[in-house]
Amino acid sequence: MDKSSTMRSLERAIDVLEVLDEARQPLRLTEIARRAGLPVPTAQRILAVLESRDRVERSGAGYRPGVALTFGAHAYLTTNPLLLVASPVLIDLAVETGLTASLFREYHDTRVVLTRAHAQRRLRYELPVGARLPLHLGAGKALLAQRSAEDARALLESLGETAEYPAPDVEAVLADLARTRELGYSVAYNERAPGVASVAAAIPLHGDVRAAVQVAGYTEDVPEARTAALGLEVQRAALAIGRAVPAG
Repeated sequence: MDKSSTMRSLERAIDVLEVLDEARQPLRLTEIARRAGLPVPTAQRILAVLESRDRVERSGAGYRPGVALTFGAHAYLTTNPLLLVASPVLIDLAVETGLTASLFREYHDTRVVLTRAHAQRRLRYELPVGARLPLHLGAGKALLAQRSAEDARALLESLGETAEYPAPDVEAVLADLARTRELGYSVAYNERAPGVASVAAAIPLHGDVRAAVQVAGYTEDVPEARTAALGLEVQRAALAIGRAVPAG
């Protein structure tokens, strides 16, 4: 097999894995092939190889991600410089504020949960590592505010209603992003989860990586009178992380 064929095979395998990741439920072979834009026989061959290496599992309901994918995730979580630096900072932030502290990284117009440090009073909802969340809600605004108003508008106007979230109010979000740029941190109440409030700040990093640190808790634990102090706390944490992450 020549190099170009090998690369095409690798890209197709990644396409299949991304289809399964985005589905959040088992999929049949024909549906995987359709979503990946592949002929059914090609998708079947790829799935057979992935299943033999435990990257994919199969049941009566269809195919889903396999246990071996957690090995790569574990390697990322235990070797990534941003995570190694941020984890102790988040623990301190959670202890100092009494709120849950989280680290997010921007990825393809979404944000991904990288790690969390829980306060004693844990939030009732689960937000597992690897979950993808929108940029126009919650801590995502601290990341989206790093873009120009024109780029932010283009993204917001491209977003429609989903099963989880309504279409964004573009002008309201743009106004919120302007406030976020002015303050240096974002504030959110009842945006992604009812009864939950958060304050977040972008981390100054080298290169193209964009990340943010957030504290979140129940709305009664984050009154508006407290947001300025929390804004300073998350900005200090973000700066400490940014200074400690090695360049390159």
